Amino acid sequence: MQSRLVTMEEGKDTATLVRTNQSRVLPLRLLQFLLLFLGAGIAFSFFSMFMVRYFRVQNVVPLIQSRVQPCFEEPNSLERWVRPPSNMLHTMNDTELFWRASFVPRMKDYPFKRIPKIAFMFLTRGPLPMAPLWEKFFKGHEELYSIYIHSLPSYDANFPPSSVFYQRQIPSQVAEWGRMSMCDAERRLLANALLDVSNEGFILLSEACIPLQNFSMVYHYISRSWYSFIGAVDEPGPYGRGRYNSNMAPQVNISDWRKGSQWFEINRKLAVDIIEDTIYYPKFEEFCRPACYVDEHYFPTMLSIQSPHLLANRSLTWVDWSRGGAHPATFGKADITEQFFKKIFGGQTCIYNNQPSPVCYLFARKFAPSALEPLLEFAPKVFGF
Repeated sequence: MQSRLVTMEEGKDTATLVRTNQSRVLPLRLLQFLLLFLGAGIAFSFFSMFMVRYFRVQNVVPLIQSRVQPCFEEPNSLERWVRPPSNMLHTMNDTELFWRASFVPRMKDYPFKRIPKIAFMFLTRGPLPMAPLWEKFFKGHEELYSIYIHSLPSYDANFPPSSVFYQRQIPSQVAEWGRMSMCDAERRLLANALLDVSNEGFILLSEACIPLQNFSMVYHYISRSWYSFIGAVDEPGPYGRGRYNSNMAPQVNISDWRKGSQWFEINRKLAVDIIEDTIYYPKFEEFCRPACYVDEHYFPTMLSIQSPHLLANRSLTWVDWSRGGAHPATFGKADITEQFFKKIFGGQTCIYNNQPSPVCYLFARKFAPSALEPLLEFAPKVFGF
């Protein structure tokens, strides 16, 4: 009996011990499972964050690269060499601009379809009051011309997007009449126009200029000419040779000294010659100052020394000096009559490609803003546009 009681008591103790051990093991396994689950959850979270970041960066980087253009692109295609700048407001200074614009291909044949264009370069103080007349002149000939405007740096042009003058201003500096800064402005216009490899003719105009012929006539007259149109006269009087300074020798002798109109039309070769010049520029800058007006002497003299056989020795821009004074006559609304145009066109005779021609002028100046309305009325009948 006692032995059964002992055995039963021992069994109770054993069962109690087993249950106690089981109750201890269960929480431990649960804790291990929870810790394992928590660790897996943390690892998954880190992995998820990494994958999200990775794919987001992979998607964003190409987008950024497609939108952000580097400052200097490697010219890995012909198009990048021949395509004209889409933005006129570059950051090059004059030295950098002239260097870039002086690039000249040595092969005459172009490996692409090149349509020669004419660069119309407007040297202005501010607004272009004759813009509506020029708009009519350019209409329908978009592939045959380029436009460049050099104005005072403080002037902010407000041409509408539909205008041919919209965003055609180049980086400009102050230009003073009769001083080298005026020639600097003209060289700046030439250099910017030379960046377009399709520009073949370069015409300098002012805000007071108007076209006297329709675009087709102007384009063919210039593109078919054997010569460039710039006056280069050996004038013996006080306003010609009288302005020469002997300190300019030996680069410029008095026998080389020439005078001509500021308003010219030149070909691409002469444009490059002007912007790359370092021989004559210092002499004219130092020794041709008022009463020597450098814009009347620098280019005519330099080009007469270097390329006299390429000059027609006349200007394509009509002006009226009959009223006297330091500046030509300015015409307003009351001056624009049929008789006025007969005066411009009547009795003209000049030499074009070594042959007599009745067409001598393609442009005229100076016209006041008040002349615009009657000029627009006469344009279809007189100018042909």
